[in-house]
Amino acid sequence: MHRRFVLIAGLALLAGCAGQTPPILAPAGAPLAELEPLYSASAGRGAITIEVASNGCTAKVDFAFYVERKGEAVTVAFGRKRLDRCQSFAPGKTALAFTYEELGITPRTPVFLLNPLTPWTGPGG
Repeated sequence: MHRRFVLIAGLALLAGCAGQTPPILAPAGAPLAELEPLYSASAGRGAITIEVASNGCTAKVDFAFYVERKGEAVTVAFGRKRLDRCQSFAPGKTALAFTYEELGITPRTPVFLLNPLTPWTGPGG
């Protein structure tokens, strides 16, 4: 009986990742609408960290970045390659860190972020 309960509980957890949850998108017609809205972004000593919407399965490999240099100006944009189709009890957010080395940027270089920022209103908000 105990094994059967563990098996059913495990299958229920896995089934949560198979659900369909609509992605959070920038408003229609917004410039650069294909870019991922961010809850926050911070430039640390060794990396740029972004907070994005997550239903429980969002990972760094689900994101691509684009770096453009024009003179001294460096711009960075982040886009989601794969949607997070998990269904958690309370959709949330996750932090993803991209090192300056990964981005091909020298540390302490001023960077302009192209992604829109959106407020975090809490789980399910």
